[in-house]
Amino acid sequence: MLRMSKRKTTALITEAQGRRLGPGQPARGTRTGRPLLVAFDLLGRRWALRVLWELREEYLGFRALQQRCDGMSSSVLRDRLAELVGAGLLHTDDAQRYGLTRHGGTLLVALEPLSRWANEWGTEV
Repeated sequence: MLRMSKRKTTALITEAQGRRLGPGQPARGTRTGRPLLVAFDLLGRRWALRVLWELREEYLGFRALQQRCDGMSSSVLRDRLAELVGAGLLHTDDAQRYGLTRHGGTLLVALEPLSRWANEWGTEV
């Protein structure tokens, strides 16, 4: 398994901030930076929601997060972390573990009605 050094993690965050994906930045498939379209673009990327979900209750380092997201390659995890940090949904603590920012936490709260709908839908289909 890949173990990221503090220097590599710092470089990842710096890179993510340099290519910030967020409101005002064009989303894939559109030339606008409308916040909802950018959010759908970001959250629709492979493993993005799973990463956020795994960080809902605690901070995790790269290796621990990769283990929780069984089947995710280290390169995809690095990409998702860079995007989510750059979008302001994740940040790192002094121990270089990843956690939700205020916006990341409120995103999960906003998704709760969709989760309830999906659970109900799943029992009826």
